[in-house]
Amino acid sequence: QTPSTQIDSEELLELLGKATTCAILGKAGPQRDRTLGSLFKDERLATLDQLDGYSTHGQVLSKMYMQQILRRTELRAFEDSLKDHQKALTSDMGMTIPQRAIIEHNMAAASKIYENIRFTELGSLLEIDAHRAERIAARMISEKRLNGFIDQIDGVLCFQDDTDVLRSWDERISEMCLQVNKTVEDVEKTYPQLVAP
Repeated sequence: QTPSTQIDSEELLELLGKATTCAILGKAGPQRDRTLGSLFKDERLATLDQLDGYSTHGQVLSKMYMQQILRRTELRAFEDSLKDHQKALTSDMGMTIPQRAIIEHNMAAASKIYENIRFTELGSLLEIDAHRAERIAARMISEKRLNGFIDQIDGVLCFQDDTDVLRSWDERISEMCLQVNKTVEDVEKTYPQLVAP
């Protein structure tokens, strides 16, 4: 790079801070998880707390990447560092952007801990009422950002493990490979002239 196009290391750190803010406030799901992973692996993340206004960003991002439940008390300093437009109310649930992001993150984190959970318990965990927890879970499931289903009769959210889906996929591929091998063997028996000598 020429000297005129080089970016100051402090500016790069500030850009990392802004990217971290965007990733934390993003909707929970696979895409955000990939972004969190990229930022988590950046070695400059450890020095982000030295930058004014980003003192807790690295800690919050690390907990999100590790799928740990975040409490509101842990987020006070993070929320205080946000600009007004980043604390705006969302139209869909009547929550602020940080509240929605943290509740959705905690719902996804709960899916790593529990196989199923009553909405009353989930509401308590998320620090919201049970009805709102059910609505958020339903929206995340319908948007394919959370694997699970809702048992409305019992008032339970049942999480589905991604590894079960992958295991099923692997079994189907293995079965198909066995069928292909069997077909090849049958063709070789029936038409031996097709097999190279």
